[in-house]
Amino acid sequence: MDGRKDVLGMWVGENESAKFWAGVLNSLRNRGVEDILIACTDNLTGFSQAIEAVFPKTDIQNCIIHQLRNSSKYVSYKDLKALMADLKKVYTAVDEEAALDALDEFASVWDSKYPKISKSWYENWPNLSTYFKFPQELRKLIYTTNAIEGFNRQLRKVTKTKSVFPTDDSLFKMLYLAMKDITKKWTGRRQDWSRIYAQLVIYYSDRIPE
Repeated sequence: MDGRKDVLGMWVGENESAKFWAGVLNSLRNRGVEDILIACTDNLTGFSQAIEAVFPKTDIQNCIIHQLRNSSKYVSYKDLKALMADLKKVYTAVDEEAALDALDEFASVWDSKYPKISKSWYENWPNLSTYFKFPQELRKLIYTTNAIEGFNRQLRKVTKTKSVFPTDDSLFKMLYLAMKDITKKWTGRRQDWSRIYAQLVIYYSDRIPE
């Protein structure tokens, strides 16, 4: 709660299911994590279900960037610019009502060509729209999983120089040492943290310790 980021653990899962994610979250809880206010995820199979089971009060926000990537995957190049501009009206709307209006408008224009896009947004809307209830400072913090993706990119720089590891443990040791080096540089707190913290206290007054 002091505005500094950290790595709480590292796991490797062959099958990222609800059972796997529940194991990860229970591990965190057993180690002392009492509450999670907001979880930003990239909508991996079973992740949201596991969060709701282990930390039921948590607000879940699906990563908007992942949703956009999935939306543009099969769009013709000639349509891409206009389609993404119309989607931008959805995720940058001032509030959820305006966002839903923009999504309805998007569907009316593009469903004849790409019906799966609006269908995916509507189906995932409960977890895509969480951030609309928060002010801009908080929205910027939770609308994407870029923080963890940036961290993972730094880990890949280390592992790609050695393509084969004799055991899982040898890989873990290398990742652990890389993590120690990466997090050593995380010395400062987020610049706008005082404003974000003030907003968190309002939204989660009964859950933030004195």
